[in-house]
Amino acid sequence: MRKNKDRSVFLFLCVAPAVILFFIFMIVPTINVFRMSLYERGAYSPTETFVGLDNFKQLFADSNFIRSMQNTILLIIVVTIVTFGFALVFAAILTREKIKGQNFFRVIFYIPNILSIVVISGIFSAIYKPENGMLNSIIGLFRDMTNPVLWKGEKLVMVSIIIAMVWQAIGYYMVMYMASMASVPMSLYESASLDGAGRMTQFFQITLPLIWTNIRTTLTFFIISTINMAFLFVKAMTSGGPNGASEVALSYMYGQKDAGLYGYSMAIGVVIFVFSFALSALVNKATEREPLEF
Repeated sequence: MRKNKDRSVFLFLCVAPAVILFFIFMIVPTINVFRMSLYERGAYSPTETFVGLDNFKQLFADSNFIRSMQNTILLIIVVTIVTFGFALVFAAILTREKIKGQNFFRVIFYIPNILSIVVISGIFSAIYKPENGMLNSIIGLFRDMTNPVLWKGEKLVMVSIIIAMVWQAIGYYMVMYMASMASVPMSLYESASLDGAGRMTQFFQITLPLIWTNIRTTLTFFIISTINMAFLFVKAMTSGGPNGASEVALSYMYGQKDAGLYGYSMAIGVVIFVFSFALSALVNKATEREPLEF
């Protein structure tokens, strides 16, 4: 009995610091965001006025906020599909095909993940530069560039951000899927080959089902993290411009806070929190499968 009690005390002392820090720096601020969304106050003013749900009513009638949410959803959908598609294909090729220098390709693909968002944004901003950027210089070899392509103009700015975000994320998830694919027994592929199954059939019928748990976990994590990553890329590359064409929900929230609408920005924070939680639950439910064993 004494031994069990000492063990319980030891476990409590180990867990308590993390729980206390989590409560202070996560739970309390989150609760405070919900509370402050019901008030109106300036960013630096101690005076608070209770307005109930008025901030939310104003929010859903705000065309700029709706546009920023549309941009956020667009980035989540497109970046996720493209990133995971390329990551799975590259992982399968480097795992199953006999390619010289596989470790070299792993390092090359992974390098963008160790760079900061500011560095990546700077690289792509230079590539997209209208006058002498790499993209326009290449296009200029084939046609007249009197009117250069505005890669960060209103029409193409979201495409430009998507390309940068995909480039940054592919390597990390490719390496993760390579580790999962390496654990799939080769005997399964050999048996499938004897039965006449081609590479594509093996990929969809063997590889994907057996690494689905890993895909499901990383998919949920990536979709939620994309909300934050989108803000970082937008802040570093475009600051929401031009004319709000690249504004995302988090950057719009910060903009409202900087404008002195503190309660209104907290209401945006609540909507983003609920949206993230609901999206995570939806993805988990949609990707639920019976686990396979081998």
